[in-house]
This record gives sequence, C-alpha cells and structure tokens, in this order.
Amino acid sequence: MPNAYFERFVLGAAAVFFSVGALLPHPTPGTVHALIAVRVVGIFFFAWFALMRGTLTPWIFVAMLAGAEFGFDDPAHAIQIRVFSDIFLRLIKTIVAPLILATLVVGIAGHGDLKSVGRMGVKSIVYFEVLTTLALVIGLAAINISKAGVGLAIPVAPGAAETLAKVPPTHWDDFLLHVFPENIAKSIAEGQILQVAVFAVLFGMALASLSEEKRAPVLRLCEGVSEAMFKFTNLVMYLAPIGVGAAMAFTVGHTGLGVLVNLGKLLLTLYGALLAFGVLVMLPVALIARIPVLGFLKAVAEPATIAFATATSEAALPRAMEAMEALGVPRRIVAFVIPAGYSFNLDGSTLYLALASMFVAQAANVHMSWGEQLLMMGTLILTSKGVAGVPRASLVVLLATAATFHLPTEPIFVILGIDALMDMARTMVNVVGNCLASAVIARWEGEFGVETPSLAVVEGVAE
Repeated sequence: MPNAYFERFVLGAAAVFFSVGALLPHPTPGTVHALIAVRVVGIFFFAWFALMRGTLTPWIFVAMLAGAEFGFDDPAHAIQIRVFSDIFLRLIKTIVAPLILATLVVGIAGHGDLKSVGRMGVKSIVYFEVLTTLALVIGLAAINISKAGVGLAIPVAPGAAETLAKVPPTHWDDFLLHVFPENIAKSIAEGQILQVAVFAVLFGMALASLSEEKRAPVLRLCEGVSEAMFKFTNLVMYLAPIGVGAAMAFTVGHTGLGVLVNLGKLLLTLYGALLAFGVLVMLPVALIARIPVLGFLKAVAEPATIAFATATSEAALPRAMEAMEALGVPRRIVAFVIPAGYSFNLDGSTLYLALASMFVAQAANVHMSWGEQLLMMGTLILTSKGVAGVPRASLVVLLATAATFHLPTEPIFVILGIDALMDMARTMVNVVGNCLASAVIARWEGEFGVETPSLAVVEGVAE
C-alpha cells in the first residue's frame, strides 16, 4: 500500500532528524541552534505522521516530544505553561469519581449476584498480593545488582527539608480509617477513589437487595450517568496532547536533562527493573491467562502514555477503563478491579519503594544482610498498600521504612531531586498493571470477551 509506505518514510525521517539533533555534540552556540532546528524538523515529521494516522495516541507522543524540546530550550517559559496541564488534570479528575460510582453501582446491583462480587474480590486480593510481592523481589534484586547508591555523594536539595517536614506520619490504623468515607460528597470532591469505591460497593449491595420496582429507576439513572461520563471522557481526551505537552515541558524545564547525568545509574536501575517486571512477570501472566498480548498492548498504549507524561494515575483511569471494556472485559469487572487496584496493586510504586529503600542504605554506607532485606520486603508488602490514597504517599512509606530500619533520611533528598522522572515510569507501570489485572480477573471469572462494549466506549477508543 502506497499510503503505508509513505507513513513509514515520514516516521523514519522523523526518527532520523530527531535522533541526529539529540545525539550529535554541540561545541559552539551556532551548532546548538542548528541542532535545535534539526530536532524541530524531526518533531514536524512526527506531527505529519500523527496527522496521517488520524488517532489520538500519536498526537500524545508528538506532544511529549514537543514539550520536552520546549522545556529544554526555554525552561523559564516552559515552567509557566503548566497551567494547561493542570486544566487537563482538573477535567479528568471531575470524571473519575462519578464514573467509578456509577459503573460500580450498576455492576453490582444490575448483576444481582452478590456472591460473584465477593468471589471476584477474593480473587483480586490474591492476584494483587502475588504481583506486588514479585515487584518487591525484582526491585531488591535490581538495586543489589546495580549498587546505584554505593559511593554516592549526598547533596541536600534546596527545600528538601521543608518538603519532608510537611509529610505527616502514617500508621496502619490511619490507612484503615482512610479507606471508609465519612461523607460521600467530600470523598468525591477530594477525589478519594478508594472511599468512593467502598461506598459504591455498599450502596450497590443495598440496592441489589431492593425489589425490582424500587431498584430499576436508580439503576437507569446510574447507567445514564455512566454512559454520559464515558462521552465526557471522549470530549476531554481531545485536550490530552495539550495537557501532556505542557506537563512534559514543565518537568524538563523544572528539573533539566542534566539530572539524568548526575543520577543516571539510579534512573536506569528503576527503568530496567520495571522493564524486567513487565517481561518476567506481566508477560507470563498475560500468556497464562490467555490475554491477547498485542491487542492488550494496543489497548493500553494511550492510557500508559498519558500516565507516563503526567505522572498521574488518575489522568489515565477513565481511558484505561474504556480501553479494557473495549478489549472485552465486562464493565462490572473493570469498575471493580481497576479502582481497587489503584490502592492495592501499584506494582510500579511497590517496586520503586523496594529499590529506593535499598538505595538509601547504600548511599548511607549501611550494610544490610539478606535477612534484613527480606524483613524490609515484608514490611513494604504491608506499608505499600493504599499508596494512592495519601498525598506524597510513596515518600511517606519511604520515610517510615527508613525510620523502621534506622536509616538516615539524607539520601532521600537525592531521590526527591529526580522523583518526577522516576514517578513517570512507575505510574505508567501502575496503570498497565491494573489494566492487566482487570483482564486476568475477567478471564478467571470466565467472562473475558463475553459482553459487547457500549457504543460510547467503542467510539472513544476508535478516536
């Protein structure tokens, strides 16, 4: 097909121009400007390719490159356009709570079989525990192999002490109390996903116990809200390239690319460990559960890209739910597993915590035996649950782990300096892991590919 060959030509030209502009040295000011122009031409070709494809995912990728280029070339102005990213995130956050509330209520009350809900919950918890434990093991193995913290000089990042001082201590009873809502309107307003999910489960169970005559009007209302929120998601996603580009511009403009040189070993260790987790854990799980791997990767490409660029799981949640329903996961399973996974199945964050904890010990020149590391892993299995429910939760858990094992907090200052770059990768793995969890549970329940997705979902994924 001529069109396909031409698309490949444009994509190849884009890759060549951008790679040349990014990798060649620039010894003189004139060379710098010339290489910037070459990279811009490469981005233009990428945009041309996205225009020919006519889908949203290539445009998001182009926006990431353009935002990174803008942040690198003009950091002062790049930081100022963060407002566009914030606008996109605000619109996404308005979708999340109503979407989860409506879909969960319909899934539980509309299905009518409360035993299946309980069975699905038990299967989800077992799956979450196995996967997060494997993530901890890979994180510990990666940092012990790379020894990224050994011999590291420990500078104190400006303002790091103030940031740490603002982080409140957390205990298991605080997290347990945080799971249950005291006011559903407050939980929705604050975007407390787990609290909304708990309320929706209880409300759905109560609704299922009513007679058909009393249950039907509420179910119709929730079904209408659910469909409307999917349509709303489709509208908001047109702003995704703008929001993603602004987020990337701010991140690069604020931290700079030089941080990759200073702490490249730590970043490469995290990215390599996350890649290993995907290949050694996620891929076998998908194959064992007979999930179509290529179809799954195509479905999660867009939500994973959004999660990576914005470092916010919430931003990708509505699109992730749409993508999984379009792939063949029934809506009631999507609405139950993915929100629960946002608190109990954060594979990327859990792996990061294991890696970061050992990095702190290595940077502080504190030797930990394998027994102590296994004990720390057991502690993290418990403390990493509910990471999404508390602001700066990864930092909270990291500080708590350091205090438990009598490690100094100074090395954490180093991690704060590159946390934004690390957060992008671990957030993407969190989103992909929860999408995979919903597909696996659907297959486990014998319902993968059984239901036909709604028209609104199909339209949204096709755009």
